[in-house]
This record gives sequence, C-alpha cells and structure tokens, in this order.
Amino acid sequence: MKENLLFVCSRNQWRSPTAEGLLRNHPAYHARSAGTSEKARIRLSSKLVAWADVVIVMERRHRDILKERYAAELSGKQLVVLDIQDHYGFNDPELVELLRDKLAGTLGIQL
Repeated sequence: MKENLLFVCSRNQWRSPTAEGLLRNHPAYHARSAGTSEKARIRLSSKLVAWADVVIVMERRHRDILKERYAAELSGKQLVVLDIQDHYGFNDPELVELLRDKLAGTLGIQL
C-alpha cells in the first residue's frame, strides 16, 4: 500500500509542486501539494491534510499554520519541516537537488 505524502509551501507554485513532481509515479508513494496562502494555486484544506499520511512543509511558518488550522487532522501524523526557503523557481535544478537530499536524509526516500 502506498503512503500519501502532502507537500506544503505558501503559494503552491514552485517548491511544493516541484516536490510533488519528483514523486510522480514513485512505487511507494502518492504525492500531492498545496499552499497555505489565499492566493495558492491549490489551497490547503482539511480534506488534503486528512488524506496525507505524512505532511511535509517547506518552512517552520507553514508548520505553525498547519498546527493552528488543522490540529485535529494532523493528530497522529508525521509532520516534517524541510527548511527550504522561497528562493527557487519551479523545477529549478538546485531546488530539485536540495529536495532529493532532504527527502533522503529526513524520510529515507530515494529518488
């Protein structure tokens, strides 16, 4: 059974969609992404948080927003902070490498 991973950033334009794309067609994971901002491409929702087995955020402020807005849905789930600042474009090679390194180190995900 595949594990559901939810990637979260602010506007769901660069970091979290890049992470989601890295896991597309991965044999062990389903991945989705969302943003915390009202202007996010795909806005974070209680339904998405409930769907996830693991919620992976780019910054500590995203973690804080999740804990504030979705405490019940997060209960018992792993919540991971990657500490990746908003300095990259979509699929930026440096962002891809950083995501690969952090996901391997933090979650043991090999891409």
